[in-house]
Amino acid sequence: MSPQTVYPFTAIVGQDDMKLALILNVVSPGLSGVLIRGEKGTGKSTAARALAAILPMIQVAAKCPFQLDPAETGGHTCRDCPRASCRAMVMAGEPPPMEERKVRVVELPVGATEDRVVGSMDLERALKEGEKYFEPGILASAHRGILYVDEVNLLDDHVVDVLLDSAAMGINTVEREGVSFSHPARFTLVGTMNPEEGELRPQLLDRFGLCVQVEGVREAEDRVLVMDRRASFDEDPQTFGSLWMDDSKDITEQISQARELLPKVRIEHELKLRIAEMCLQAGVDGHRADIICLKTAKTLAAWQQRDAVNRKDVERAATLALPHRMRRQPFEQIVQKAAPLGLA
Repeated sequence: MSPQTVYPFTAIVGQDDMKLALILNVVSPGLSGVLIRGEKGTGKSTAARALAAILPMIQVAAKCPFQLDPAETGGHTCRDCPRASCRAMVMAGEPPPMEERKVRVVELPVGATEDRVVGSMDLERALKEGEKYFEPGILASAHRGILYVDEVNLLDDHVVDVLLDSAAMGINTVEREGVSFSHPARFTLVGTMNPEEGELRPQLLDRFGLCVQVEGVREAEDRVLVMDRRASFDEDPQTFGSLWMDDSKDITEQISQARELLPKVRIEHELKLRIAEMCLQAGVDGHRADIICLKTAKTLAAWQQRDAVNRKDVERAATLALPHRMRRQPFEQIVQKAAPLGLA
């Protein structure tokens, strides 16, 4: 999809929670993706597709089916690559040529099978010739990119499990009859769903790092603005896109700076206690919510160009990481009951 045909991310009216959750996930892919819940026609798919256009360019091994970066080349993935030229270069100790590429948005069809998602092994070739042959799947194409899953609630639960496992672990492993192959699979997982069409199981909801609820803009003037901008884009996408180019460049630069700053962000013990208390009050299962809240708070601080997490970061992180995991109480009560920690 060419840049001229993508609606600018910065031109989307409202939907601040959705845009923030998407940006946080590209700054810190370890957040394990974002689930966008809402009614039809609220810009869910538009935002997901527009996100890639504002991301910094990446260095990729030329024609690599796994989107490997320079540091990842030469390893087992290259040695077992289905492309003979890759294997030959590795054996000869030659570094593969590199190219600069825009981040990809890979869309997962609702009817995708597990083999189409994770890839497939040619067992006959492995048994007869003693050679691994792996046909890359969607996860290989999505490495270092954005994996967009529309109507994720309509996918087979097992396929969703595979996606979430890869998003959390950063690696995809396929094993068939004792023959295995693995490759990096770090991507930003963006799932959208309309709750009216069915819900995800709580176990799957919990695996999404962040979750936001979106709805149509309620102010009449803002709705007119949505109409005007969309009409201008449909009439002349290139001219409309140029109007938002400076804003897009600013976000691209801020994302790059946040990525560099993130490893240096620190958080005080008292704020970690606040995270733990809110998670306990929410009645979440396990410790994933605590960890995601911590990562989100740090990412928020980095996004705002700070090297230390503050109270507002923690509370903002909780609004993104806890609501879809809660079991017992409204979130507003949780924030109130966390106040005795002395941080309100």
